Amino acid sequence: MNTQVQKNDDNNSGREAIRSPVDVVEDSNGITLLADFPGVPKDKLNIHVEGDTLILEGELGMAIPEGMGAVHADVDLPNFKRIFTLSKDLDTSKISADFHQGVLKLRIPKAEHAQPRRIAIQSS
Repeated sequence: MNTQVQKNDDNNSGREAIRSPVDVVEDSNGITLLADFPGVPKDKLNIHVEGDTLILEGELGMAIPEGMGAVHADVDLPNFKRIFTLSKDLDTSKISADFHQGVLKLRIPKAEHAQPRRIAIQSS
């Protein structure tokens, strides 16, 4: 995982978070977004849309037993976050989400007005 850190100044929390790796694939009916959230349990994952902004947040769910501490940690930030500006051609009311083994899969369909359609030709 290529870890990138971003400052979450957009929510005024001042907290740093890991920038989750994301793949976005577009087809004629919409986009599919695949985001990595390793170590984040489903109940600590938050997905929300504010206007045309998609926000993905997750909190690591690894519990360290009392009295123990890490000797070495490659990643010491407990939060993940990604923010995307969505096209007006996408229908955010129909977003579907699936989360399996640390990978979030979002499907965001295009709005009906942006869907490809076939035009019938009339004979005169």
